[in-house]
Amino acid sequence: MILIQNATIINEGIRYQADVLIDGERIKSILPVGAHLCVRPDDVQIIDATGLLLLPGIIDDQVHFREPGLTHKGDIHSESRVAVAGGITSFMDMPNTIPQTTTVEALNDKFDRAAKESLANYTFFMGATNDNLEELKKEGAKRATAVKVFMGSSTGNMLVDNESTLNRIFSEVNKIIVVHCESEAVIAANKARFIQQFGEDLDISFHSKIRDVEACYQSSSEAVKLAKKHHSRLHLFHLSTEKELELLEATPHGIAGQARNDKMEKKITAEVCIHHLWFTDEDYAEKGNFIKWNPAIKSRADRDALRQALINGKIDVVATDHAPHTLEEKQGSCLKAASGGPMVQHSLVAMLELCRQGVFTKELIVEKMAHAPAELFGIKDRGFIREGYYADLVLVDPSQSWTVSKDNLLYKCGWSPLEGATFSHKIVKTFVNGSLVYDNGKFDEDFRGKELELI
Repeated sequence: MILIQNATIINEGIRYQADVLIDGERIKSILPVGAHLCVRPDDVQIIDATGLLLLPGIIDDQVHFREPGLTHKGDIHSESRVAVAGGITSFMDMPNTIPQTTTVEALNDKFDRAAKESLANYTFFMGATNDNLEELKKEGAKRATAVKVFMGSSTGNMLVDNESTLNRIFSEVNKIIVVHCESEAVIAANKARFIQQFGEDLDISFHSKIRDVEACYQSSSEAVKLAKKHHSRLHLFHLSTEKELELLEATPHGIAGQARNDKMEKKITAEVCIHHLWFTDEDYAEKGNFIKWNPAIKSRADRDALRQALINGKIDVVATDHAPHTLEEKQGSCLKAASGGPMVQHSLVAMLELCRQGVFTKELIVEKMAHAPAELFGIKDRGFIREGYYADLVLVDPSQSWTVSKDNLLYKCGWSPLEGATFSHKIVKTFVNGSLVYDNGKFDEDFRGKELELI
């Protein structure tokens, strides 16, 4: 058993001091400080958490851990290892790997790989294509947490642009449908116009002009229209614009605590990513291709609107869209450099830094990064600090300042868009299923996480 003493717990909208007793994989009891009188030192490992914050483990609902097929820049072991160092205890991996996760066979292969390699808990999405609807409806596809639809530019054949297919996916697939929304037609028109005016060697400042607000809004509004037409459960990934927010309803108290997925009143939910809350298009001048994402980083007004939407409940979840590339792949014009970047090591501390700056409260980010993903996707016994739940926990030092540098990066790709940033909070320990997997820079390399169980 493990006894965490004197912790300041932030959970379910409140903060309080308590001791937490872990027995095996789960939380046995949460009692006032010093109340575990029956616990003998010989029976338990005692961890003094005086001055530390104890948070539920972060659940990241969108990562690209690159396995199989793209493991030169990341793999399930390397990126799950970095994730637990960043306080992420569970992740949901995306289907655009090689081969793509568009069949039950490919889905099962990913689960098998994670069981052997992952230090964090895991689950996977299946991807939709224009011609794999029957595969999505197979019994084995129920193992996937959700179905991802690329309603915009994608790799391989994962762009779903057939109107009939989209209607059938939204009406026939009995899963949460998550969408990447950028209009291929708008992007193509913008690209052609800028190439005609300025040539093909466009710098990074053109990225948010090519993948502009209208590209996002047209696609997001179409997804919302389909979801309303077919009464589907829709989750909009990585919102990046103020305009898209008019498609959403505000829920000031969040979705945590609502009924489970099949009874949730809010059938259309949304996510925002760390980079869209942190950067603006003003940062392209300094960061260049290192902050090239799809959807693109946009204006300060867009960023500020996204922050407010997180507070008022129009946006339900904060994620990373962790997508590592090598330094070589990030070179070139805005038409050639790869889109995406690593983020799991720094997502929680970045959000805590925004709390220090007065943008958010810690209670809010715990809701958006732990409670809400668990509720939204129906993950059993995780996302909260509750007796009987899995002991997925993070201890954070709120007074240990540090600066991101090459020396302390853990990503396989070896770089971060946040290099040079100074954070006021530091992840001290991360527990996954009751095991101390990350401890002040040291890892339990023999530990393996579990497949997330869905309700």
